[in-house]
Amino acid sequence: MNRRSITVRIPASTANLGPGFDCLGMALNLWNETVLSIEENGLEIKIQGEGRDVLPRDSQNQIARAFYYFFKARRLPAPGGLRIQCNNQIPLGSGLGSSAAACLAGLMAANGFSGNEASIEEILSLALEMEGHPDNVAAALLGGLVIVVRDQDTILTRRFDVPDLRVVVVIPEIDLPTEVARAALPLQVPLIDAVFNLGRTALVCDAIRMGDYSLLGKVMVDCLHQPYRLPLILGGEQALRAAIQAGASAVAISGAGPGLIAFSSQAGERVAAAMAAEFESRNVACRTLFLSSSNQGAVSDII
Repeated sequence: MNRRSITVRIPASTANLGPGFDCLGMALNLWNETVLSIEENGLEIKIQGEGRDVLPRDSQNQIARAFYYFFKARRLPAPGGLRIQCNNQIPLGSGLGSSAAACLAGLMAANGFSGNEASIEEILSLALEMEGHPDNVAAALLGGLVIVVRDQDTILTRRFDVPDLRVVVVIPEIDLPTEVARAALPLQVPLIDAVFNLGRTALVCDAIRMGDYSLLGKVMVDCLHQPYRLPLILGGEQALRAAIQAGASAVAISGAGPGLIAFSSQAGERVAAAMAAEFESRNVACRTLFLSSSNQGAVSDII
């Protein structure tokens, strides 16, 4: 373990993409950068940017947890000390994969320090063990549009390059933990709803790959999770409708929320203002991000 420092850059990600519940994800051009250095002993964590006032700076930090989880899972001796320096751009609890990004940062750095012996599939599997679902992780790791499903003890993925898609993400200041959003979902759904989603999920993939905003607007509709989660986001249903009326081609909950992602090739400013107005009229503060898709996934540089 003679490598002393590794820089890892992880993109944000949006998952589900309407009907693609738990199986679709896309990387976004918004990045967390983490520098991890091996020390003699102890754990030191410095955080700049998003989460600097709330993220733990001890062994409960997600990056540190993932780093040491890697060594434990592969039965390797862990380094005696670690320094972590974070420069975070991905908002916490927004539906943009901040937890997945932190998990990947720790796993990829640990893999780098141990000689890069773990495959992409192994990194995904370890992240799945920690995160519980692989859609954000796969998109952030691989970049582009990713289809990902579990097959018993393995993960099946297909990755596609996408054109430069423009999106607006509006994030209301609503506390909606992923476990709460998932608990709102029914354990069984009507067959008609499942069939409704199946064909549209396939067409969402094609629309994104081709940059077809028109088709995307017709098929980014969901029956499996959005009807149950939107009521948890005060103003969410109204903001979604307002985005379409303002010119967005398609709108969906980003991941488990509370952020909403709108695809708009030309009317981004107008769409953002319309969505924000709906939240603010209900005394819900929000922030807006103007982003694009990213074909670049996670990268690491050894210093």
